[in-house]
Amino acid sequence: GLRRDHVEGGGDIAESADGCGVHDVTAAPADLVPDVLETGLSVVFCGTALGAASYEKRAYYAKPGNRFWPTLHEIGLTPRRLAPEEFPTVTEYGIGLTDVCKSAWGQDADLASGDFDPGALRRKITEFAPRYLAFTSKRAAAEFLGRPVDYGLLMDRIEETRVFVLPSTSGLATRFWDISHWQDLADLVFPRPGSAKRLS
Repeated sequence: GLRRDHVEGGGDIAESADGCGVHDVTAAPADLVPDVLETGLSVVFCGTALGAASYEKRAYYAKPGNRFWPTLHEIGLTPRRLAPEEFPTVTEYGIGLTDVCKSAWGQDADLASGDFDPGALRRKITEFAPRYLAFTSKRAAAEFLGRPVDYGLLMDRIEETRVFVLPSTSGLATRFWDISHWQDLADLVFPRPGSAKRLS
């Protein structure tokens, strides 16, 4: 179920939407799994919100079966398969990480549009100015842009940052999985010899 954090009596509380328990947490959601952002990045990957496994493990894309970390290696963006807990090191490879929703965690289907903060994401991207902002699901991109989207490179820009939409790596989205879109992004970020892709 969906969980939101509330400050009550000076403590941060994560409470399940279905009333199945209250979980004490030690920091605000944005601090539990912080953004990994700095200037000069090639691509920032942006999801919807933390899933339960990522929340519990304090790491992005941490659920077993999520394809995110294996895919980064397979498409050549990292020299080896990183473990989820290594997420703070991705800037070494020109990669950043964030989510559109930093105030709730749970399955995408449980997230309401009001949980998302597209303005905050826009400010971050404007400040850090990566070459590409890559949404790791159509839902994340649609909540940010305010309209349905297709996979691939969009016409939208945030200042000079290009926007790309990717199929979700979640095991729950297996029927939509297609690594070719991820490879297309990698070819834009780091063109390979003989690649027909061109940076624009």
